[in-house]
Amino acid sequence: MPAQNAHGVPPGSQGAPPVPSAQQVQGAPPGPSAPFGQAGEGAYGGRPPQGGTPSNGAGGAALYPVAEQQEGAAGYPAADAFEPGAGLAWSRISPRYPWHRRIAALVRAIPIAAIGAFLLWRGGGTVAALLWVAGVLAVLVVSWIVVEVAYRAHGYAERGDDLIVTSGVFVRRLIVVPYGRMQFVDVTAGLLERWMGVATVRLHTAAAATDAVIPGLPAAEAALLRDRLARKGEERSMGL
Repeated sequence: MPAQNAHGVPPGSQGAPPVPSAQQVQGAPPGPSAPFGQAGEGAYGGRPPQGGTPSNGAGGAALYPVAEQQEGAAGYPAADAFEPGAGLAWSRISPRYPWHRRIAALVRAIPIAAIGAFLLWRGGGTVAALLWVAGVLAVLVVSWIVVEVAYRAHGYAERGDDLIVTSGVFVRRLIVVPYGRMQFVDVTAGLLERWMGVATVRLHTAAAATDAVIPGLPAAEAALLRDRLARKGEERSMGL
């Protein structure tokens, strides 16, 4: 049996490196060939190497904490997908908007009911004419209710980098328009709108699908919103 030195290593093996102990391996950073996940998080500062996937080596669970995985989602939970977020509240449109829609529907319904009732009276008698008028009135009542719901669904909010607009009765919709993407803003008002003192603000972008419309704003508020959006759009465009 060959002689051993004071450290218990055979004479022919004095040049070989000593075998590290379990305590030394536990806290040491892994070498280039060590699989990711066997060392502590301090080896990569909690981040995987380029091209790597974080794993703890046991069940493949990510080393990232849950709060880091959900970063940025805390202010916009799934249950509030149609809320402005960040503690903002919706700016509502004018209460004159539903009355504008109702008057417009009434103006259209009167000639439709009269002409249809006259034609049916000549061809089918009084009963047919009355049924037609009753049908037009029923549609008018349903429109009256839908307009009120649509008024409550409309809203907009100005955030730091974009404008969000929500609307929709049967299908809810939320549009996010970055200020830097706006091409121009226009304000329109028909005869009835001008008489009632309201206007519609339209935001046009490069993609027509992302154009946003804010109807039923008081005329003065529409002018101020137009100027603010135009100024913010110009500032963001110069910064791109």
